[in-house]
Amino acid sequence: MKKKAIKRKHIPERTCIACRTTRPKRELVRLVRTLEGTVVIDDSGKRSGRGAYLCRQQDCWEQALKRGLLNRALRLKLSDEEIDALREYAVSLAVDDELASTAE
Repeated sequence: MKKKAIKRKHIPERTCIACRTTRPKRELVRLVRTLEGTVVIDDSGKRSGRGAYLCRQQDCWEQALKRGLLNRALRLKLSDEEIDALREYAVSLAVDDELASTAE
C-alpha cells in the first residue's frame, strides 16, 4: 500500500521594511499607496496599489517613519497628518499586543 504524502500548504512570506525580518505575511501589517496617492492600512492584504510591510512592533514603525523608509518603499512623500495617523496606529498595535499577552 502506498502512503499519500502530506502536502504542506504554502505560506507566503514578506519582509519588514524596518528590521528586514522575514515573516509569514499574516504576521505583518501591509500599508498601501492607493491610486489617489493616499496611504491606507490594508487589513485584508488584497487592496490594489503599491504595498509595504511592517512588523507589529512599535520600534519598527518609529524607525520606518523617522528614517523615511515608508517614503522610499511606497515611492511618495508622507504628509505630517499621515505620519501622525500612522504613529497613532502603531501605538494602538502596542496596546493590543499588551492586552493579548496579559490574557494568556
